[in-house]
Amino acid sequence: MNLNFTDKRVLVTGGTRGIGRAIVDAFLACGARVAVNGSSNESVSKALTGLAGGDQAVAAPGSVSTETGCRQVVETAVATLGGIDVLVNNAGIELGKLVKDTPEEDWDLMMDTNVKGIFFMSKHALPHLRAAKGNIVNMASILGLVGLPMSTVYCASKGAVVNLTRALALEFAPHVRVNAVCPGAVDTDMLRSVAIQTAGSVEAGYAIMSQSAAQKRIAKAEEIAGPVLYLASSFASFVTGSIHVVDGGEIID
Repeated sequence: MNLNFTDKRVLVTGGTRGIGRAIVDAFLACGARVAVNGSSNESVSKALTGLAGGDQAVAAPGSVSTETGCRQVVETAVATLGGIDVLVNNAGIELGKLVKDTPEEDWDLMMDTNVKGIFFMSKHALPHLRAAKGNIVNMASILGLVGLPMSTVYCASKGAVVNLTRALALEFAPHVRVNAVCPGAVDTDMLRSVAIQTAGSVEAGYAIMSQSAAQKRIAKAEEIAGPVLYLASSFASFVTGSIHVVDGGEIID
């Protein structure tokens, strides 16, 4: 058993930047062929030009906020890769606002992207994953396990991802494993925006955020990619329905 993904076919949603980009890079480094999803042709094309995988990386653009979009993304990936062994449902958004300042359209956008996207990507990838005896890794968050002010909708969406993962693991068994990763604070464009919003600068925000973790620092995106690859690999062949917390010790009970 090893992390050799040679000839494995991987679809990563939200794979153009941040944690998703680190996941794409990690799979390519381990020999996989990767379909990179982003919301637009432009964002995916830009990401592909910066990847080291050459023709091992292919484009699968499209919004995952609708069932039609999810189906098209899966169909594109299957057409170019010939099937899917691993689906990484990474795409997600955060619009941090107080409840009183949150309009219905913000609720709908976050739920559609963060929850509906995972459900319908999984639905349409399932026949291909069953054929390959593959697996799914969902990107949740520690905010699906604990609450945080100004992130109420995001918390609700990631809590849904946590329990959706458990239900999918039971329904898709025995041939398709489904697990989730719950990152803590990770250095991404999203977290930098939150840091600026809450503390006036990235440095000040990160200094505050890092104090709540036992390791007293913010994670690098690559440190989330590692657990994703583990869950997708043969090392985790008897792991399904697992909620894998990767937070530097932020929510230790």
